Amino acid sequence: MRLWSLHPRYLDARGLVALWREALLAKAVLRGETRGYRRHPQLARFRARRDALACVNAYLAGVLEESRRRGYRFDARKVRGVRATKPMPVTSGQLLFEWKHLRAKLRRRAPASFRVTAGGARPEPHPLFVVVPGGVEPWERGGRGR
Repeated sequence: MRLWSLHPRYLDARGLVALWREALLAKAVLRGETRGYRRHPQLARFRARRDALACVNAYLAGVLEESRRRGYRFDARKVRGVRATKPMPVTSGQLLFEWKHLRAKLRRRAPASFRVTAGGARPEPHPLFVVVPGGVEPWERGGRGR
């Protein structure tokens, strides 16, 4: 499971579809509707919030918005009950870690998308997140946080 902190616009088609499915899985996990993935580290930052389900719904809404921008037909009924929630923090180190990880995936899987990410600008976060100073998050597998 990878719930990208990056803005969904950076993902290729395959990545965006996978993100949608994985965020729906995260929602099911937080609702207690699955037996697997209950201890997945990517869910730690959502579980830390009192409004965890609202945050996942807001996350899904951001992915849904990007899918619509591209002309995809994701099922909007799966994102019911979206309400305003405070932005979640993501560290600058986490965002850069994910940026490098995504670019490596795109280089192999989607060269055209990789070229779009080649600019020197700093990546933007998913609309749910606000960037704060810091290193790689402690819950990140493969990062210095673990």
